[in-house]
Amino acid sequence: MSPTRKSARTQNSVPWFWPLELANAVALEEFKDFTRGLETFAEATRMENDLVPKFATPNQVTLELHTLRLRAFGRLDAGCVPTLIDAPYAGHTSAIADFADGQSLVQTLLANGLSHVHVTDWKSATLAMKDYDIDHYLAELNVVVDDLGGRVNLVGLCQGGWMSAMYAARYPHRVRSLVLAGAPIDTDAGQGPIRAMAHELKMADFEELVRLGGGLMRGRFMLAAWKNMHPGEQYFRKYLDLYEHIDDPVFVAHREAFEAWYENPLDLPGRWYLQAVKELFKENRFARGEFVGLGKSLNLKDVTCPVTLLAGADDDITTAEQVFNAAGLLGTPPEHIVSTLVPGGHIGLFMGRRTLDEHWSGIGRWIASLGA
Repeated sequence: MSPTRKSARTQNSVPWFWPLELANAVALEEFKDFTRGLETFAEATRMENDLVPKFATPNQVTLELHTLRLRAFGRLDAGCVPTLIDAPYAGHTSAIADFADGQSLVQTLLANGLSHVHVTDWKSATLAMKDYDIDHYLAELNVVVDDLGGRVNLVGLCQGGWMSAMYAARYPHRVRSLVLAGAPIDTDAGQGPIRAMAHELKMADFEELVRLGGGLMRGRFMLAAWKNMHPGEQYFRKYLDLYEHIDDPVFVAHREAFEAWYENPLDLPGRWYLQAVKELFKENRFARGEFVGLGKSLNLKDVTCPVTLLAGADDDITTAEQVFNAAGLLGTPPEHIVSTLVPGGHIGLFMGRRTLDEHWSGIGRWIASLGA
């Protein structure tokens, strides 16, 4: 890691005041174990500066494009339509789709009837990519589908969900089934903080962030904003939890895996980011049938394949209404649309043990039952 990048990440890293706050919280008499405090601080610092996210399951990179690496999991089965997980490209790495053993969407799908699973491993944008727009990403997703035989079961997570829906509307014959999990399709729906921010801030505010990023929307800017949505958790509670469990290797390993993912944000192309803010979140063009993708106005009525919609009851990133309103916009017959509300928040939709066991396992079997 370069000194510049490490310094930038540290700006949004372990707050200097947390040992003092920790001392107040657990009472001074319980903070006298100075060695334990030093171990906790050292581990927290390592988590937020020295770790890198990893995919939990063995895989092979089968395709490398400007915007992504295509990762293959399981065994190739020529008789089945492959399943493609379109991971979120919203500031964090695609490893959330294969977070850890026992908390992996990839593993869950492979264990429930799908032998051939791929993941879009999105790359952090470079300055050479600052003018890439949504069309660039749709075009490279189309290359991926070509490489997989021309037809896929498409599983879109969060931002990967609206892009998957766009792809299905643009190329409906190429999508055998569509799963949209935590995907903001109707961005005017609900009362979530992302919707409020999109409408309350001016485009000039977002443009200034891109200018400060040299033409990119820097991941560290987004990370700071996410942390400030839950300051009590991000600047105090998680450090107290670590202090209390510093001698528990299972807890520490799990926290390391999460922080490796969370504290390593991706940069986004400035043009892509501003287009998404303006056309999708401010103007809701995709839900209105007014978004132009790869030269064509995209209409969700053109999507007629079987669809599963999955939303979190406590999701404050993508509200359930933003996901479920898609049911009335799709061309898929109602009897072939499954809408499921699950307990928990946004990230838990993709890697929560309960959601994987109780809901994604059934989704895997549903996809497999559709055949070729």
